[in-house]
Amino acid sequence: HLELNTITFSATISACEKSGQWKQALQLFDVMVHSELECNTISFSAAISACQKGCEWEKALHLFGLMAWVYVESNAIAFSTAMSACRKGSQWEKALRLFSMMEKDLLEVNATTVNTAISACEEGGEWEAALQIFSV
Repeated sequence: HLELNTITFSATISACEKSGQWKQALQLFDVMVHSELECNTISFSAAISACQKGCEWEKALHLFGLMAWVYVESNAIAFSTAMSACRKGSQWEKALRLFSMMEKDLLEVNATTVNTAISACEEGGEWEAALQIFSV
């Protein structure tokens, strides 16, 4: 009998996300939250990634905001995934706001987050903003 814990839920959410089953991934995340298991950065990032794959940028931002509300620390992966969901949803301004928040939180800005922010600028035709990020 499989023990249902944070690790098994997170792995299953991630498997659903990677298989394009974003609705199922979010349903599992909801079950996890209501089962009183501890949600961590990994489980939130997997759920945010499922939203990104499903072009559900609003849900991705909701989950990203929920992380802080339940005292789960965000990291570069969570920021980048939320930024990517915004980019995919043509919400370049929101993606750049997340990038700015990441810098203010003194999280390490890596190649993935920079590329995601620049791609968001590209989507919005904001070449000046892309150049500004490039110079970071």
